[in-house]
Amino acid sequence: MAEADLSHHGRVSLWSGRLTVRLESENHGPSRLSDATVRIDFSAAAAPGQALPATCLWGGDRMVLCRTGQLRAAARSREVVLELELAGDPAEVVVRVDTAWNGGASDPNPENHRHRVLAPATGDPYAF
Repeated sequence: MAEADLSHHGRVSLWSGRLTVRLESENHGPSRLSDATVRIDFSAAAAPGQALPATCLWGGDRMVLCRTGQLRAAARSREVVLELELAGDPAEVVVRVDTAWNGGASDPNPENHRHRVLAPATGDPYAF
C-alpha cells in the first residue's frame, strides 16, 4: 500500500453573509497521489444556485468537495478559492476541512488534514 501524508492549509473569513475559503493541499510523501478529494463543510447553509470552481462540486447546501489533482511527493496543489453567499447573515460559521478520499494511500499523520475553524463575521482571515 502506498503511503502519502496529505495536509491542507488555508484561510477562512466571513463578512456580511459571505464566506471565503482559500485552500491548498500538500503531499509530504513519500508516495505520489494520482488525485485526492477535500471535503469542506460549514455550519450555515449556502444560498442556492452558486457556481463553484471547476475542480469542485456541491455535496449538499453545507458541503463542497474539491479535487486536488495529481500531487507528487513534496508538492502542493493549486489554490482553491470558494467565495460563497450564505443563506442569511450568520454572526459566525464553523468550517471543517478534511480529506474525503486519498486514492487508498495510508496516511501516517491524519491530524494535519483535519481542521475545524470558527470564523466570526469580522472579515478577518482565520488560518488553518
